[in-house]
Amino acid sequence: MDDVELLRHRGLRVTAPRRAVLATIGRLPHATAETVLRAVREDLPTVSVQAVYDVLHALTDAGLLRRIEPAGHPARYERRVADNHHHVVCRGCGAVDDVDCAVGHAPCLTPSSTSGFTVDSAEVTYWGTCPACAGGTTPAPVHDVVAPAH
Repeated sequence: MDDVELLRHRGLRVTAPRRAVLATIGRLPHATAETVLRAVREDLPTVSVQAVYDVLHALTDAGLLRRIEPAGHPARYERRVADNHHHVVCRGCGAVDDVDCAVGHAPCLTPSSTSGFTVDSAEVTYWGTCPACAGGTTPAPVHDVVAPAH
């Protein structure tokens, strides 16, 4: 299904900013809102900061994007929403990558108590050092962004 069909299937209007944000995050998984804004403005120079935040929010609410928030880092967005995968984050530069669900015996994914909750997913964040930071090379900078006031 292409992006136009995805938007319509979720009951969303097809707009240039929505299509641009989906395309950007498809090319740049785990992008911050600032990174998305800069990329979208390459095609739509007049798009506002608020419009991009509104689109990110609408697409996340519609289940077309997943928002992840590693502790101490800006929120990131990705299109991989159809599974329960996890993430690894570099303590040095903040780079983020996907980690498929743990296999085998994984007690951290089976809670000792659910307090009556029905558990349908688990979010695990692995922390470490990426190859670029471990090798002493300079990774691409991670851009932090401050959310606009609502």
